[in-house]
Amino acid sequence: MVQETTEANFREDVLNSDVPVIVDFWASWCGPCMMMAPVFESLSPEFEGKMKFIKLNVESNPGPANDFAVTGIPCLIVFKNGEEAGRIVGFRPADALKAEIEKFI
Repeated sequence: MVQETTEANFREDVLNSDVPVIVDFWASWCGPCMMMAPVFESLSPEFEGKMKFIKLNVESNPGPANDFAVTGIPCLIVFKNGEEAGRIVGFRPADALKAEIEKFI
């Protein structure tokens, strides 16, 4: 299941998580973001209990994007123990994205 977060909830939802988190930094005007959304959502059930899947709209919540120097979207950042563990920038098909995510489990 994919969860939405905001600037106000980012620390609790992402940085304080007891399991790894992958955050999709996206915007509604971004074509590749719209392509990535269904791929991201389709993979989330496979990682249930092992990794949280979270989306953050950078238009309405620019703070975390600035804090983590997100300069291109879609940008997926994996967080472990409150720290950035990895970053995937740009669209990836499901198989490629799954392989990259599995490196962090």
